[in-house]
Amino acid sequence: MSAKQTSDIEEFDAWMDEVASALAWHGGDAEATIRTLLADCKHLREQLALAQIAMGLGFTRGWSPCPERQDEVTA
Repeated sequence: MSAKQTSDIEEFDAWMDEVASALAWHGGDAEATIRTLLADCKHLREQLALAQIAMGLGFTRGWSPCPERQDEVTA
């Protein structure tokens, strides 16, 4: 097994642990888990928008936060 395959397996295992933890937090209720995660995303996007408005370009040397993930795959 190559190092990349091992890394991919470890990453998948870590992701599954996060999923299991989120589901356990809501007593196994998948709908409640999804609702909470969507509410968290909405809150963080609002916070990011406020931060983007409040900070100047000189503060970040031209960098600006992006509300969309860069690794997002479009279907």
